[in-house]
Amino acid sequence: MTNIAPPVADPAVSLRGVHKAFGKATVLEGLDLTVARGTIVALLGPNGAGKTTTVNILSTLLAPDSGTAAVNGFDVARQAEQVKASISVTGQSAAVDEVLTGEENLRMMGRLSGLSGRQARRRAAELLDRFDLRAAGRKRVKTWSGGMRRKLDIAISLLRTPPVIFLDEPTTGLDTRSRQELWAMIRRLAGDGTTVVLTTQYLEEADVLADRVAVIDHGRVVAEGTPAELKARVGGEVLALHDANGAVVREVPTDGTVAGLRRALAVVGDDALDGVSLRAPSLDDVFLAVTESRTAASDTEHQKEIA
Repeated sequence: MTNIAPPVADPAVSLRGVHKAFGKATVLEGLDLTVARGTIVALLGPNGAGKTTTVNILSTLLAPDSGTAAVNGFDVARQAEQVKASISVTGQSAAVDEVLTGEENLRMMGRLSGLSGRQARRRAAELLDRFDLRAAGRKRVKTWSGGMRRKLDIAISLLRTPPVIFLDEPTTGLDTRSRQELWAMIRRLAGDGTTVVLTTQYLEEADVLADRVAVIDHGRVVAEGTPAELKARVGGEVLALHDANGAVVREVPTDGTVAGLRRALAVVGDDALDGVSLRAPSLDDVFLAVTESRTAASDTEHQKEIA
């Protein structure tokens, strides 16, 4: 059996100066990231930012062009087997057999992962209970809702209890109730000591779940910290302008002071004001601030190159 006991001091996940390109398209551009054990870390960014490529490198599906990456203390290039034994990965779509029942899916995958028949049956029952799927466990998965299939997909990835689990866009396409049920499940995983790295485009998801958030843009981590730390970088409050129907038509960040509010109102100028309100900054504000500043810097460098 592969030994997955890591060096005690190592973080759960570590990337240093990781580059990855596909042809002429650079996807990761010197990405650095450290994930502490037993935490939930969200990789936040738009499509094409490099989130899925990062997960694929950490799960040994892709090799980095340069830089180093380690999971559970093992190098992804030199110790791939130990890495594979340390992780579970759930992709963006549920990889379950719709013809089989939920219980049959779990038992089959349990046997394929090396469990005996008795162990697979016991583990299947445990996971159906844990994910509140026992009532539907003997029904064919094609009759299940999308949220139930997603939970089954994650349950399959936990037939073994890995130190690290990667969830790539785990709630994409789910309704609000199913998303919240999965959020509760992910919190339980971390509470049991599993390190969870999830990729998401949902700012609310990162804010609700993550101990730390890494904002990825153009293949680099452009901001990192707790949700509260990141929101504190934006400023004190955001001035929102409303139209006659109450819809927000424009927002201006302030520093939370009276003088800052006056400056924000001055920026608004002669815009028609049917109503104004103040709110605390959100991760949406953080994301826009850090990605827009990077885009502006890139545009400046581009202008210098062609000048």
